[in-house]
Amino acid sequence: MPRSGTPAARKAPAKSDLPRAPEGFRVERELSVGRHALLEVFPGLDRLSPAARLEGDPARRGKLFTETSVEIVDQDMWMYVAPREEPKIPATVRRRWRPVLAPGQDCIVVGAGHLRESSGIVLFLDIYHELCHIVQRRDGANLWEPGVGYTKRWTEIEAYRFVVAEGRSLGVPEAFLREYLRVEWISDEEHGELLAELGVAPSS
Repeated sequence: MPRSGTPAARKAPAKSDLPRAPEGFRVERELSVGRHALLEVFPGLDRLSPAARLEGDPARRGKLFTETSVEIVDQDMWMYVAPREEPKIPATVRRRWRPVLAPGQDCIVVGAGHLRESSGIVLFLDIYHELCHIVQRRDGANLWEPGVGYTKRWTEIEAYRFVVAEGRSLGVPEAFLREYLRVEWISDEEHGELLAELGVAPSS
């Protein structure tokens, strides 16, 4: 599943140890549960330098940021791109997670607790990760390709590669990136494969 999960599953470093989000990154943390425009939740996101790196064509970039919405849900989870129709996911996943559907729309779903409590740098990386998926889907990619493991999906590798590069440009340390890439639905072996694929140093 594209970048979703339980925030508590991450080993959060002390706040004093967290790298900072770039200047100009803003989050409206107290918005109500429900659907909002992307730039209402993340004002000015389209004016940050990663926006142009993500989508080089100004017209397409404008549509990406003005036509994408964010649905805040009262669930303990991170973010994912809402599928346009019911995805083919394993029954074990379906029993504990039913995705929000957004037919004909580009919508990013975010847990209210994640939006209100997670660090700025994590939200910065997460929202651009999901915007990568929106761009991929607009270009014809299947974000929910059945039978392909999470760490084997080119869409996930490409989105993680983008935000890892953005994190490094801000001076984010390797230890932070290692924990950012540790999500609870992949094994330790898969986590190691993801680190290797993205060139993130493993723990010593």
